[in-house]
Amino acid sequence: MKTLLFAIAVLLTGCATAPTYVSRQPPQVIYQVPLPQQVSTVYLDPPLYQPPPVRVLWAPPPMRVDIIPFQPNPEAIWTGGYWVWQGNWVWAHGRWAAPPQPGYGWINPYYENRGGSVIFINGFWAAPGVTFVQPAPTLFIDMAVIGRGVIAGPRPIGPQGIFVPPPPGSRIGLIVPAPLGTAPAVVINAPAVINEGMRIHTNTTNVNNVNNSVNNSVTNVRNVTNISNIIVAPASATANGQAVNTTVAPQAHLVAAMPAPTRPLPLVPAMPPAAVRQPNPFQSPVQMPPPVMQVRTPALPQSVAPPVPQAIEKHVPRARPDDHPTQAAPVPKRDYDKKEHKNREDGKPNDRS
Repeated sequence: MKTLLFAIAVLLTGCATAPTYVSRQPPQVIYQVPLPQQVSTVYLDPPLYQPPPVRVLWAPPPMRVDIIPFQPNPEAIWTGGYWVWQGNWVWAHGRWAAPPQPGYGWINPYYENRGGSVIFINGFWAAPGVTFVQPAPTLFIDMAVIGRGVIAGPRPIGPQGIFVPPPPGSRIGLIVPAPLGTAPAVVINAPAVINEGMRIHTNTTNVNNVNNSVNNSVTNVRNVTNISNIIVAPASATANGQAVNTTVAPQAHLVAAMPAPTRPLPLVPAMPPAAVRQPNPFQSPVQMPPPVMQVRTPALPQSVAPPVPQAIEKHVPRARPDDHPTQAAPVPKRDYDKKEHKNREDGKPNDRS
């Protein structure tokens, strides 16, 4: 009896199996460079006052690269390219522009992620003593008018607050948090981002320059404030998988003049010519046979008989009087007519009668 019970217990123990847990990992996202989109570009004359804000449902695209020309005069200010709303996000080219009046300064455009939509204020020229007024959180802002046939893009991907569009080649919809008044062009030379995580911080340093005279007396004291932007991003946010911690200048024209080794390359790079291509050292050269000239006769269909060659008529020259001495030579018609005419005048009979 005990043996039977023991066998039954062993059998039941073998039938019971422990539950298995399968760990599911999130699918790996492979970054793909966004295809170039058809973008409208404009040259704007910014207003001389702060324009009213508008609310846009989707984020501006990544930044574009403008080629900066030479400064026409020392008073000109490089506004830098940026995205402006005109029924859709339109790229406003950067340009050198002199202030409309002496003492006016350039105010960069304003982007804010508020409640999943973008609050946008266009850049403008500010009079002396006029500062930018940030829209209050409780301010009611009208929705922007969307152009006919415009397809909405993704909502802003990132934290709430002020931002600038991402670097060129980034995923569409990402935003880069930045301090108030940051020029969008500061991210032109930054690497593309595929996930949120890139941020911009401001570094301010004060430098005191003191000039002493011969008697060690202070004659001139000048305080210099240096403002620079620091771009920080983890390796998980960039497209090349490398962390970023770099300092850039706040002015748009200084940023545009910097070398840009991180700018995205074309989607399909051009192949070098045959003379520039490097041979493969692991592949033996292939001997190609010499070219052979072959002449092929087109085959005729079976139902069509080949054409019968026609006899070629040879040219037989006409016999001359010298070849047949027994035959009298014909009298030229011109001499015969003259003789007949003379006989008629003399009253002689004609030879033909």
